[in-house]
Order: sequence, then structure tokens, then C-alpha cells
Amino acid sequence: MNRTTATLLLTLASLVLLPLRATAQIPTIQYGARVPPDVKLIYEQGLKYLAASQLQDGGWSGGQRGAGVTGMCLMVFLAQGEDPNFGQYSVSVRKAVRNIIRSQNPSTGFIPSSMYHHGFATLGLAEAYGAVDETLVWDDDAGGNRQSIGSALELAVRCALTSQKKNRWGGWRYSPEDNNADTSVSGAVLMGLLAARNAGIEVPDDSIDKALNYYRSSTSDSGMVAYSGGVGGQGVSMNRSAVAALVLAVGKRKDWNEYLATLNHITTRIDHQESGYPFYFRYYMAQALFQGDFDAWTKWKRENTRNLRTQQQDDGSFPASHGPAYGTAMALLSLALDYRFLPIYER
Repeated sequence: MNRTTATLLLTLASLVLLPLRATAQIPTIQYGARVPPDVKLIYEQGLKYLAASQLQDGGWSGGQRGAGVTGMCLMVFLAQGEDPNFGQYSVSVRKAVRNIIRSQNPSTGFIPSSMYHHGFATLGLAEAYGAVDETLVWDDDAGGNRQSIGSALELAVRCALTSQKKNRWGGWRYSPEDNNADTSVSGAVLMGLLAARNAGIEVPDDSIDKALNYYRSSTSDSGMVAYSGGVGGQGVSMNRSAVAALVLAVGKRKDWNEYLATLNHITTRIDHQESGYPFYFRYYMAQALFQGDFDAWTKWKRENTRNLRTQQQDDGSFPASHGPAYGTAMALLSLALDYRFLPIYER
């Protein structure tokens, strides 16, 4: 045995004998523990459904169709941790990326058919940027708009910023030209911008500040959040409070009273069952609780997993008013925090 080998063996032995330190909670929160079997089973069945039902053009049919739904489905594939370039679902990933880029207006950067779609598609591109090999995206497809993910993402950000400058509230509504704003559409666009900034795309602080201040002015002391108008919060909406809690957390405004109010509003109502937009609610509630109160999220996700297990169809889908692709993507993304692979899920 030479000296190098002996030194290596001694080093390994000393590491094995080191006492365990009581720091398990922080890595668990940040990186996740073992994915629960129920979550893994639901997720894998849902992935198979999305892969099997994806159209040749990279999108999905049935109900709500557009780049926003494609962006959600793209995030589902990326969130599970399979190699996006050579793994089991790499073809689905590339097809989804191409679909989003091809749907984008190459002049304005708008990804139709509404700013909802634009926001979720931007978020999907941001999560794919740096993870998906640009050289593989168009390797088997020679037609149409062949922009890189980075170029398409920069264009999408520019469109959102241009739209915001026209908006009196500093937020967004359905059209890029809208002068009004609402806290639901604004959440989708703002999360796309925050993810793009995390990915290294330039997003001015002033733009983020304006959007977050729109949520601040829309939030009451009770943690209820207005739909539009930018004043106070009238009427209980767990959806809007969850959206506000999430964007304020990811936007690093956890010291604001408005953030504490929205977080308290949702953590004291974790047994709430949403009837109007249940999958939208699950998507935002999961992230808002995870960012704000890990113990509340842990308790909530157990019930969420049980509910989703009973709702999932034999083919792996989740029927929803906006279509099975939308329902399946939102349901799986509400479980994806157990995997901790998407950068936007970092605490």
C-alpha cells in the first residue's frame, strides 16, 4: 500500500467516525428528504400521462390550451429531476421548449394568448434556461423560429417590462396593453420575472419593487388581498392571499407587515378546501406555505397528497375545468416541492 492510498483510507475512516451533528433540519428544508412513496407514485403516473398526451407540436389539447399550460407541463418534467437532455422525458422537454419559443412573437416578445400564459411560459423558460442544453433543442427540427432559450427568455422579460410601464398600478392584466391590473395575473408574470432574474437575466429592481408595492397596497391588515384596484383587501380569497404571500417571500419582503398578514391568513386556514379553482389554489398554497412556514407546509402537504391520490384517474391525469393537462400539471407541481429540483423552489 503506497502513502497516498494509506492517507486516503485514514481520511475516510476519520469521516465515518465523526459524531453526527444536530443540523439535519436545515439541509432537509433546503434540499429535501426522501420523496414519500405516495408522492412519487402520483407524480410518476402523472408524468406518464403528460408524456403520452403531448401533441407533436409540443403542446397539449383539451380545455385551456396555450404556452402557459405548456410552461406548467415543462416545469413538471424539470421538477422531477430526470436528466432533461438525455433522460426518459428529454424528448418531451425539448418539444415543450420549442412549442413555447415558436408561439412567441419575435418582435414584441409576447407569448399568447394572455399575460397569464405569458407569465407561466416565462417561468417555464426560466427554469429550463441553464438546465436544458441549447444545442439539443433544435437538433431534430429545422423549421420555424429557432431562437435559443436565453434569447426567448430575454424577449419575454422585455415584453413584461414594457407592459408594466403602461400600467398605472405597476402590475399586469390580461393584455400587454392593459392599463389596469389584478393580483392573479400579476402573480403569474411576477413569478416569471423573479425566476428569470434568478437565472441571470437582467430585471431592473425598480420593476420588481413596483410590482411588490402593488401587492402591498392591495393587502389589508387581515391578510386579505384585493383582486384589482390596488386598495386594501375585500372578501376572503385564499388564492389571492397565497399568491401575495408567495411573491412577497420570493421577492424578499418577508419583513413587511403585509407579508406577515398574508402568511398568517393562510397558515391559520390550512384546512381550507377550495372549490372555485382548486388546482390553482394547490399550486400557490404549496409554494407559499413552503416559503413561509415549513411546519405548516408539512402538515398541509400530507392532506394534499391524500386528496390528490383519490382524484387521480387511471391514466394518471387530473380532470379540471381548464383541461386535464392544466389540472395534471398544477396538481403535480403542488407536490414537486418534495423533489426540490426547480430553482424557483429554493427557500
